[in-house]
Amino acid sequence: MDKKSNIDRPNFNLDDFFTTQEQRDDKQKEKIENIDLSMIDCFPNHPFKVIENDELRKLEESINANGVLEPIIVREKGERYEIISGHRRKRASELIGNKSIPCIVRNMSDDEAIIYMVDSNMHREFILPSEKAKAYKMKLDAIKHQGSRQDLTSSPVGNKLSSELIGAEAGESKNQVYRYIRLNELIPELLQMVDNSVLGESPSIALRPAVELSYLKKDEQLLVLDSIGYTESTPSHAQTIEFRKLSDSNNLNEEKIREIMEQEKPNQVPKIKLSEDKIRSVVPKNIRINNYEDFVIKACEFYGRHLKERDKCER
Repeated sequence: MDKKSNIDRPNFNLDDFFTTQEQRDDKQKEKIENIDLSMIDCFPNHPFKVIENDELRKLEESINANGVLEPIIVREKGERYEIISGHRRKRASELIGNKSIPCIVRNMSDDEAIIYMVDSNMHREFILPSEKAKAYKMKLDAIKHQGSRQDLTSSPVGNKLSSELIGAEAGESKNQVYRYIRLNELIPELLQMVDNSVLGESPSIALRPAVELSYLKKDEQLLVLDSIGYTESTPSHAQTIEFRKLSDSNNLNEEKIREIMEQEKPNQVPKIKLSEDKIRSVVPKNIRINNYEDFVIKACEFYGRHLKERDKCER
């Protein structure tokens, strides 16, 4: 006797009967929603800084005149939302007094959200070394985590190293990616000096010596920081290599750091140091501070001529 329960039956979805194909396709499309700004949170540990500079002010003007032309990307987090891409657009909207912002809500896992967040920001023209350091580390961890998953939804990394994937997408070598990631081991004060190297500010440390410093213990890095303040100079790549060798053999101390830091670096040009208080004490009070430089130069030229005349008289 045939049992109906053993007969394979097609698995129908009621939506297939009561909706059109156009309606079903439309349901799959991403919708743009206006969401209250107060309901949207920043991405946790977001590595890219939102700086209120001229670029952000231009964005404010654009949004004020034309609205937000490109919706930000968010995902649901409980009863609130979390930004995946669009922190600057959100901040600019807040500054001009907007109450809501157009959003695309996407369903993303933590790893997917991190990778999308990093990739969507790497197109910026100017990215600080500290931003790259944190972003590359977050993306590398996310990719490795995806690769370690055993379910069918994970994205296989394949035979190519995760660092190579990140580098290829960012236009950098895998070794350069690892150099930036090493910066996460620096104490904040030294990491700021690496940022200073691209900001044109002082004191500054280039990438390669900074990587060598990242291998020092935290207390050793603090000693280097103290020495930078004492010598008013930053270590060269060769000097940081010496630091690392001494650290590896547990022989790095304050005395050795000072000794190495006080060595004259190749092509080192002595800096002219002028005391502001001393200059103020000799410049006439009727000279404005923005004219001090011209006054000092003219005074030096006058004194130089005086010395020449004196030398002539003594001959």
